[in-house]
Amino acid sequence: MDPGVLIGIILGGGLILVSIIFEGGASSIPGFINMPAIMITVGGTLAATIIRFPIPMVIGAIAVVKKSVFVKLGSAEEEIARLIQYCKVSRREGLLGLEKEIEKIKDEFLIKAIRLLVDGSDSDTLRGILGTEIDNIRQRHTTGKGIVEFSGTIFPAFGMVGTVLGLIAMMRKLDDPSHIGEAMAVAFIATFYGVTCSNLILLPLAGRLDTLSKKELFLKEIIMEGVISIQRGDSPMVLEERLKAFLQPKAANKMSASSKEKEKTYKKQDDLRIQQCP
Repeated sequence: MDPGVLIGIILGGGLILVSIIFEGGASSIPGFINMPAIMITVGGTLAATIIRFPIPMVIGAIAVVKKSVFVKLGSAEEEIARLIQYCKVSRREGLLGLEKEIEKIKDEFLIKAIRLLVDGSDSDTLRGILGTEIDNIRQRHTTGKGIVEFSGTIFPAFGMVGTVLGLIAMMRKLDDPSHIGEAMAVAFIATFYGVTCSNLILLPLAGRLDTLSKKELFLKEIIMEGVISIQRGDSPMVLEERLKAFLQPKAANKMSASSKEKEKTYKKQDDLRIQQCP
């Protein structure tokens, strides 16, 4: 799980909880728990979301959100380094030599790309199949983000519905002024739920989905270009230079420096082996 999500929710919720305690003491916390308000805000938002989107799409959005929270994406530098290694294997053992690498891969997209490569697919076929896969991933992510964003947008509206219902109930008890303050506080709890859940959880999650979607699609583009380059028979150096074009200048320069250091290390090791030979 990405610690940022957990830290953000704990920090935001914790600050709200501390504020409540500062204002009314720990004994005031139960007063902020109201089941009718929860049913109106959560139930109303869920009902409206199901009306707006088909149920399978809503279930799919839940899976996308879960993935965005619990799955950690690698870096572009890691993907490029892995593809360079695959390129070296293919130059040394041929494309069939990559078949043994499939067992070590967890990314389904990369597994598909390597299998297509091993099966002898040409560059146009690779670009067509992998490009379509990338488009499908983009569509799923866009749909998931749209559903979460829609829920976050309407959540405060159902908070207002709960508040209006609470005010209506309060107006019926105007003959007892001693309960007006308490009834008004209960009425506004629904708005509190709506605003908090929308701005602390749902809308930030929608933004997170968008950010991670762009990063994942970016990594998929790197994989596709790398696999096509391997299929063309490019050398590891050409592959590295081609894929470094995806990086920011600072990251590309850092990767170049790291590659040079590795080359020096390998050269020293080769020289030592030569000296040790009788």
